[in-house]
Amino acid sequence: MATIWTHKDSNIRKTWFLITIFLVLISTVGWVFSRIYGNPGILVFAVAFSTITSVASYWFSDKVVIATTGAKFLLKEAAPDLHNIVENLAITAGLPKPRIYIIDSIQPNAFATGRNPEKAIVAVTSGILNIMDRTELEGVLAHEMSHIGNRDMLVSTVVVVLVGVIQLLSDIFLRSMRWGRMSGDNDRGGGQIQLIFLVLGIALAILAPFIAIIIQLAVSRKREYLADASGVLLTRYPEGLANALEKLAADNTPMRQASHATAHLWLDDPYQGKKKTVHWFAKLFMTHPPIEDRIKILRRMNIG
Repeated sequence: MATIWTHKDSNIRKTWFLITIFLVLISTVGWVFSRIYGNPGILVFAVAFSTITSVASYWFSDKVVIATTGAKFLLKEAAPDLHNIVENLAITAGLPKPRIYIIDSIQPNAFATGRNPEKAIVAVTSGILNIMDRTELEGVLAHEMSHIGNRDMLVSTVVVVLVGVIQLLSDIFLRSMRWGRMSGDNDRGGGQIQLIFLVLGIALAILAPFIAIIIQLAVSRKREYLADASGVLLTRYPEGLANALEKLAADNTPMRQASHATAHLWLDDPYQGKKKTVHWFAKLFMTHPPIEDRIKILRRMNIG
């Protein structure tokens, strides 16, 4: 039922808080760089560019992801059982039925995208249809429907773009240091202040992209745990998704359609890291929680 998404308002507030953090970081980087070069236009450009690209990427996210993964629209006549599962889950979740796409890849995987539930897309690989039974496939699709219900597409899309903007600004600054002209504060006795801003600018250029990526990946992992839990509320059967994840963990098939830009969207990391234990520092750079941790949590869930 629609009550599954009672946490929606909280997620929206967290989303805007997250976006605000990124915009503050971008504004800080832009302001420091503008002081170093004595050009306020840099700050205006940083804020305007990040805002415009965030809106554009959110609006066209489904088209971009479908194009980059090579997904094809899947007619109901070609996969009636799959369409039936998605339709039943959509009714249970109180969501519109998303469009269904298929990707020609033997790696079992799936993802959801789209700017809102009305424009949502669920995509599955041919590989996942070949190895999953009905209850496992229901668990997978419930997970993806939960991403739609939790409005995760907005979060993931905007965060990816804002991280890219921070990386772009930092790269431009580091490259332009060899050619750019510093502010004229030196001529007015502000040499020490200018030096402070220069050191701060270099530190931000190096550290800001690193910090942004850490935040992005942490958000991605949290959203996967949330989608697992919400998906179980839809199916009332944790074992279905747990068994599906076990099959994914046992698979080491590479995916040629994978890219770092879309890796966070997939049900499982398309690069297929299969270490049983992961060091806490390595976890900071993972797009997904360790699959073994997800399975343990699912099997500890008690659905009455």
